[in-house]
Amino acid sequence: MHTAANNDRLKIALLNIHGLIRGHDLQLGYDADTGGQTLYVLELAQALSKQPQVAEVLLITRRIVDDTVSADYAKPLEQLNAKLRIVRITAGPDQYIAKEQIWDFLDTFADNLVDFFRQQAFLPDILHSHYADAGLVAANIANQLGIPLIHTGHSLGRVKRRRLMASGLELSQLEQQYNIGRRIEAEEITLATAERVITSTHQEIEEQYELYDHYQPAQMRIVPPGTNVQQFTPPTGKELQSGLFKRLTRHLYSPEKPLILALSRPDKRKNIIGLIEAFGQSTVLQQRANLLIIAGTRDDIDDLDHGAQEVFHELLVAIDRYDLYGKVVMPKQHRRDEVPLIYRIAAATKGVFVNPALTEPFGLTLIEAAASGLPIVATGGRKKRAK
Repeated sequence: MHTAANNDRLKIALLNIHGLIRGHDLQLGYDADTGGQTLYVLELAQALSKQPQVAEVLLITRRIVDDTVSADYAKPLEQLNAKLRIVRITAGPDQYIAKEQIWDFLDTFADNLVDFFRQQAFLPDILHSHYADAGLVAANIANQLGIPLIHTGHSLGRVKRRRLMASGLELSQLEQQYNIGRRIEAEEITLATAERVITSTHQEIEEQYELYDHYQPAQMRIVPPGTNVQQFTPPTGKELQSGLFKRLTRHLYSPEKPLILALSRPDKRKNIIGLIEAFGQSTVLQQRANLLIIAGTRDDIDDLDHGAQEVFHELLVAIDRYDLYGKVVMPKQHRRDEVPLIYRIAAATKGVFVNPALTEPFGLTLIEAAASGLPIVATGGRKKRAK
């Protein structure tokens, strides 16, 4: 196997097991597992592959052979550039499954990934896992092969359990719906193994990771989220003449009004319903602005997963209850490469971006909106701890 001993340049393996990952046209918002984390990990892999001190990057995920999703996700290998490949490992059922159902197959994933490394004569110098499922696999491999592990949690099970129990859910419901105990156990194992843990903020270290038995703040490093400022830029003045503006606003009574923009996947935690209700209860807002909600993509709501169906049902009922027709639009389709223009369109109308999420561990959309010259409104939620 090739190691850093005979090549000074690093070989890095990034693990992101759940969700839908490919090198083009990311299906962000397809479900709760295909959001900002997916984009972050792909862009991280692409950025690492451009570094001169990096020899090779593998982005490792689960192989999916399923007629309900693109055949792209069944390809064992996808070459993105000379130094970057997506590697899809077979483990568990062929079909696409949510991250909460993936735990039983992670041992097989780890075994098959080690086999892949041996067949390819590829031993990474660094493993970088993303989320608890990848953390568990990477911890297993790190212990087997003696490879340093870096971990990024993106969100944490103990925090989620505390928040959902505070909202009234019973622990038995959490176990049934989220397998929360297995997730927390995986996070503890990962934290005990990782040589570095990457966080976005001090708050994440001080108020979230401190809930864990294997809390080691000295091992944690803050890397604030960023965005591509060549892609996300302020408006030029031509955005309101674009075909996309006309498509987005064609059902509005007064398309010239400022746009209140919300952009997220259709997930209850994103609290889109709170924004619609606030808009519906304010005659002043309705007189002064329109509401544009970008909530993933869909062909038929009934074909979405149960959680997304519930969200859209809530949203449509609220639009009807407050009679917001002609004042709210929720387009069915958009492409990822249209998102920068969507922000610029909202900015050009002198609108605002709103993130009403109940919790937001990462906040990529806030950074994208700010880079696009769009004022932002976001929910708070951080409480000061008693000393």
